[in-house]
Amino acid sequence: MTDLGLPTLRSAGAHAGVGGARLVGVTGRPDTPLLVDRFGRVARDLRVSVTEKCSLRCTYCMPAEGLPPIARSELLTAAEIARLIGLGARDLGLREVRFTGGEPLMRHDLAEIVALSKAAAPGIRIALTTNGIGLDKRIGELVDAGLDRVNVSLDTVNRDHFAALTRRDRLPAVLAGIRAAADAGLTPLKVNAVMMRQTLAGAPELLAWALAEGVWLRFIEQMPLDADRTWLRDNMVTAEELLAVLRERFDLEEVGREDPSAPAEEWLVDGGPLTVGIIASVTRSFCADCDRTRITAEGTVRSCLFGDDETDLKQVLRGGGSDEELAALWRGAMWTKQAGHGMDAATFAPPTRTMGAIGG
Repeated sequence: MTDLGLPTLRSAGAHAGVGGARLVGVTGRPDTPLLVDRFGRVARDLRVSVTEKCSLRCTYCMPAEGLPPIARSELLTAAEIARLIGLGARDLGLREVRFTGGEPLMRHDLAEIVALSKAAAPGIRIALTTNGIGLDKRIGELVDAGLDRVNVSLDTVNRDHFAALTRRDRLPAVLAGIRAAADAGLTPLKVNAVMMRQTLAGAPELLAWALAEGVWLRFIEQMPLDADRTWLRDNMVTAEELLAVLRERFDLEEVGREDPSAPAEEWLVDGGPLTVGIIASVTRSFCADCDRTRITAEGTVRSCLFGDDETDLKQVLRGGGSDEELAALWRGAMWTKQAGHGMDAATFAPPTRTMGAIGG
């Protein structure tokens, strides 16, 4: 089993004062209920990992044997997740929630998680990032529960390349999930593709498929979050390389990024109306405008994908703590968020936990 190490956990005692009203050891934080950090960013987008399990073994994410299992008793329950989402929407300024994994469809109670979260925060938009396997069979219950939007991960429409990249021959199942989401009216329907050297030549084919299906395709630069620790910056496909390959077949006109906190820059394809997005996390970092906060499947707040510090909320949840204590912990965790991923620094080291364990 791959040794993924352990994150640095901060407990309730490190942050919460009497009643959770003050933040012990947090200096200079403005008097605001929002999830502000030292650089003036405000987190409004919550990512919640609900499991470390996945039905695929993508080489840029998981080891062939999967991640070390998390005991069911250590996972947040549907009610605990809903409580945190309700608190975040009511008291911390959160506006959108996305459920991730691992693969969230591996949670049999996913519809319950969505329904309870929607009830706890009626005005918040709830989205799902999934590999699409089995989505066609569950889309009805998820929509009925209150799911608003879906992102599906799909790196290639070449079946052989898909099987090699994911270590599973499941492309037809993914395509069925995408079509089911479209038929259910979950728009805008986004498809995320990680740019890999072995699939670069097939990128125009993937874009042509997306245009024909009417889905919004977003390519993502590969980040150093793979469990096998084989990522090298010199080997990754950059946004500029991808654009050059796409332009051999399509006319691309840069649109840019309307929302500074949105990760994808857009290009109009062949005059529109459809666009293609590129999330250049490595070469065109958008850390300065990041508005995300994350909760792991075990109930810890993670302020940044590339920071190993995690603040334990589950201890307070299961210890009878108040919403005020939880809010104080969460605010304290976000106040100390790092400036950025620091990949250009000579001292850069990837985080101990990988993408499959963090939740995207």
